[in-house]
Amino acid sequence: MTVDLKVGAILQSNGQCRFTVWGPELDSVELELVSPKKDTVLMQKSEDGYWSTTVENVAAGAQYFYRINQSEDLRPDPASFYQPEGVHGPSAVVDLSRYQWNDDGWKNIPWSDYVIYEVHIGTFTSEGTFESAIAQLADLKAMGITAIEILPVSQFPGERNWGYDGVFPYATQNSYGGPDGLKRLVDACHQEGLAVILDVVYNHFGPEGNYTGCFGPYTTDKYSTPWGNAINFDDTWSDGVRQYCIENALYWLREFHVDGLRLDAIHAIYDFSAKHVLAELAEEVAALSEQLGKPLYVTAESDLNDTRIIRPVEQGGFALQAQWCDDFHHALHTLITGERYGYYHDFGTCEDLATAIRDRFVYSGKFSPFRRRRHGNDATDLPSHQFIVCAQNHDQIGNAKGCDRLSKLVPFDALKLTAAVLISSPYIPLLFMGEEYGEVAPFNYFIDHSDPDLIEAVFEGRKREFKEAHGFGEPAPAHEVATFEASKLNWNLRRSGQHKTLLRFYQRLLELRRQLKLNTPSYAKDININTGHDCDQQVIVYQRATADGLLLFLMNFMQATTTVNVELPQKPWQLQLDSAAPEWDGPGSSLPEKITAAQTLELPSLSFTLYSAA
Repeated sequence: MTVDLKVGAILQSNGQCRFTVWGPELDSVELELVSPKKDTVLMQKSEDGYWSTTVENVAAGAQYFYRINQSEDLRPDPASFYQPEGVHGPSAVVDLSRYQWNDDGWKNIPWSDYVIYEVHIGTFTSEGTFESAIAQLADLKAMGITAIEILPVSQFPGERNWGYDGVFPYATQNSYGGPDGLKRLVDACHQEGLAVILDVVYNHFGPEGNYTGCFGPYTTDKYSTPWGNAINFDDTWSDGVRQYCIENALYWLREFHVDGLRLDAIHAIYDFSAKHVLAELAEEVAALSEQLGKPLYVTAESDLNDTRIIRPVEQGGFALQAQWCDDFHHALHTLITGERYGYYHDFGTCEDLATAIRDRFVYSGKFSPFRRRRHGNDATDLPSHQFIVCAQNHDQIGNAKGCDRLSKLVPFDALKLTAAVLISSPYIPLLFMGEEYGEVAPFNYFIDHSDPDLIEAVFEGRKREFKEAHGFGEPAPAHEVATFEASKLNWNLRRSGQHKTLLRFYQRLLELRRQLKLNTPSYAKDININTGHDCDQQVIVYQRATADGLLLFLMNFMQATTTVNVELPQKPWQLQLDSAAPEWDGPGSSLPEKITAAQTLELPSLSFTLYSAA
């Protein structure tokens, strides 16, 4: 039986159900049971603002609302576990202990072994459900993926959304398959040996179906985010909001056996309390981890380049496991594509990518032309596995011109080069679904709001964002079903042509990552890196020490053959991978299988080569 939740409808072992909702300034709250039986029950208020009542003979599936201050309007539960009729309908009682788990032997995997695969449930398969996603897990495992990261699944309006418009943090999206559907997917992942990270949003609520303001100050106008008022973590009555969000994080980890969380855009979480809410959350997750006897990981998306997020408490940090590193993506993307709009203006050279590979951040306190101020702090003393990097993700594709993937922007050889730079990096790699076989479908922004005025506002807002960010282009109409359908993966592509070759290439890269221990946590001092000798030579050459010895990386970002000089090695270099080889549909190359003396090497265009010390 679930005993640790303070809010929501909690079934008791004796056939009773305890209903609790937070509303510190309300005068009265009544529970309105609407199905299968109808009843009205007056709730009692505690000193800390929680209204509760316990009702006899309530079973899973019973539907209910709350009536606030004797109003005629009925409101769903802000801590609802399920919204079977969507964001405006009644909340439903869920038996959280009903599901019979089959993952008793699962104890998570070491963080340094994580290779993350980002999944949007609605477009991952043609059905767009938790259940249908299970069929693809074996293929992901065979490729070398060790964890899937699921975009937010908290209840959002309608059936089509990225997930960041969620308004019921505890309720699992009904169109995906609800609570039991998510549990079956997590269970299946664990049986395949895959970990699960869940993307959660604690910086804002979505614009439709958000009834939290009817109950209490869940948000504050003290701070503004791109999506409206910020969630209230340090204003009046913020204790209840902090508990609401921290309990939510523990809820996913405990009740759904999720192995980690990805906190969305923490740069939009505002808290000037003496103890930051993220530090408190990390502390509570650590306690749960000890209780469950397995590691639980909390990671964060942040564009602050601020190491405080992941530093230990003794150093004034929040002690999160890892953070996303946008600088790596931006440096790689601009070098591969040549794009320079928006924040890409800050990047574009081999020196930038070399710095990202070695130092984590490109901007660690220096002036950013895009921001027109200094940005970031130094991260070179932190281990590499505290940073998550990618070449593509939902945001970078969905907010780009045409919402196009790299497969539509660059040639095949550049896709292989990009994959190799990512997977061979010292960081935790994240792949976006379909990237491994060169999916050509866009990942559009899509919504399913019911309010025509809101739909129009979203469309006009997206147009403004595109103009400001890119200076060109116009997004697809987010509300149209076709925009959503166009974003679904075509799994058949992976079976033929260069799509099949690219998939094999990713599989080989991930195999080498394991064999050569590329996941060995490293520091900036472990990498000796050089770039081309002039601005026209876009080449990166570097050596890196791992648990099994030295590795030599050769990267040519030019669309022409070039040469590099290799010094006399202390031990012979043995070729491990040449992306230009015919087996990878490359043009072929003259690179030797073994290097035993100082020599000049000819690097094919858009190529990646890896040697290890024999």
